Amino acid sequence: MPAIPSNLELQALSVLWHEGPSTVGGVLESLPDGKDRAYTTVLSVMQSLERKKLVKRTRSGRAHTYEAAYSQEQIAGKAADDFLTNAFGGRLGEALLALLSAGTLTPEEKTNIERELKRHKAMPAKKTTKTAKKAAKKVAKKAAKKAPAKKVTKKVAKKAAKKVAKKAPAKKVAKKAAKKVAKKAAKKAAKKAAKKK
Repeated sequence: MPAIPSNLELQALSVLWHEGPSTVGGVLESLPDGKDRAYTTVLSVMQSLERKKLVKRTRSGRAHTYEAAYSQEQIAGKAADDFLTNAFGGRLGEALLALLSAGTLTPEEKTNIERELKRHKAMPAKKTTKTAKKAAKKVAKKAAKKAPAKKVTKKVAKKAAKKVAKKAPAKKVAKKAAKKVAKKAAKKAAKKAAKKK
């Protein structure tokens, strides 16, 4: 795995990814933050990137041209994972909301993001619901055999919610699903228990 670049190094790499191989002067003019920097500062950044093997340097006459050695996905993926873990404790939803509030999206970017959200939203939700239903039914059956009919519903819902929250990836969703399913299952079990008495 390549070394992790600093913030200024990431900016220089973003210039190379979007504009292709560039000289130090080209990188200096295109840095995204737009701050005034000395040529020697950017030269030091490019040399540091070369030492870290994140860029390749080629010489043509007196000019040196730098090219990214890794794709944006390879470097940004690692940086994004680190950022998500360090700044948001791994909570992707919070990170996305913070990023969205930081700027504006083009219509094309918005469409791409919506497409990705739809694709990702459907996968875990199905697994969580199935897990919640199974766990809630098991706990409801056990509790219905042991507890009096009136107390079954609340106890079962709580136990199922705790059990499912441990197993399912989306804890809040799992708790809500577990409570719903558990209440239904508990009511059925309570009716059966009442009929037997």
